[in-house]
Amino acid sequence: MRAEPMFVAPGSDMAALRPALSIVPDRDRAQDLGITSADLVQTVRLSTMGASDADLPSFQDGSRRVPIRARLAREARDDMDAIKRLAVPASGGGTILLGAVAQIESTPQTASIRRENQLRQIEIGTDMAPGFAPGDGIAWLEAYDGFPPGVGLSTTGDSENQGDTFTAFGTAMGAGITLVLIVLILLFGSVFAPITVLAALPLSILGVGLAQWGFGFPLSLPVVIGILMLMGIATKNSIMLVDVALTHEAEGMDRTKAAIEAAVLRVRPIIMTTIAMSAGMVPSALGKGMGGEFRAPLAMAVIGGLLTSTALSLFVIPALHCIMSDASDRIGGFLRRRLGLNQAEDAAA
Repeated sequence: MRAEPMFVAPGSDMAALRPALSIVPDRDRAQDLGITSADLVQTVRLSTMGASDADLPSFQDGSRRVPIRARLAREARDDMDAIKRLAVPASGGGTILLGAVAQIESTPQTASIRRENQLRQIEIGTDMAPGFAPGDGIAWLEAYDGFPPGVGLSTTGDSENQGDTFTAFGTAMGAGITLVLIVLILLFGSVFAPITVLAALPLSILGVGLAQWGFGFPLSLPVVIGILMLMGIATKNSIMLVDVALTHEAEGMDRTKAAIEAAVLRVRPIIMTTIAMSAGMVPSALGKGMGGEFRAPLAMAVIGGLLTSTALSLFVIPALHCIMSDASDRIGGFLRRRLGLNQAEDAAA
């Protein structure tokens, strides 16, 4: 990771190591001498830690009982040769040096071992270089094929929060679009007009993508917030266009002329809204002051989405309205013929 420019000062909790005494008994030799593993453990424990509290002798000083703990001096406990010269009692009598029946060495070990779901866990953390998001780092790690067998990845910290945020964003956007669609169907009394209105959403998201590509900022939480803001503004502009077009059609105007007239009449308020909103976002887009790195992507996403959706909506939405209305007439006529509604209306007349 240190060789990758996207990562800044990576580190892990494996960096802190402490020395540990490793004692590996020579089982064959110990068995020949009548020494068990319990004898080795007892010798080392008594010499380094002392006996347990229940086994400690005590000195009675009046009414005060003072336990006596006997063990090697600190200097001897830190001396490998002194550890090897510890006397281990043999079953046949006498003692054997610890170093004669065991291999003793000092090995570095981690200061602590953490587990999650009974699996050992090592936490790796890093900052991201400008222009990169935590998602870019996660994608790089997932594509890396140099991990040993049995090693897996699990996101924590900001990466985990970002994943949860994107999941919640997808749920919120889906629920919001569904509710808006239901309300528009009830208001317009048609399924095709709301679809025309919601077509402005992809146009605004296209502007966000172009702004990301042009200014080099990644998809992050501020950008997600900006997309949510754009949903309401882009939908409002489309509603104005479609509503005016339907009003002119109800007055007897040709559908194509009605769509063009709606764009001409509403171009001024739509452009004024876009200019006002974009101008208000310019100070945030400059990224000055505390928190500027958070506000700048949000502002650039909103500005890019507004400019693109405004420019395209004035042309795409009227044309799409004509197409969807014609499709609605054809489908409605087909269903009436299939259901015999035309004959029923003629008979009633």
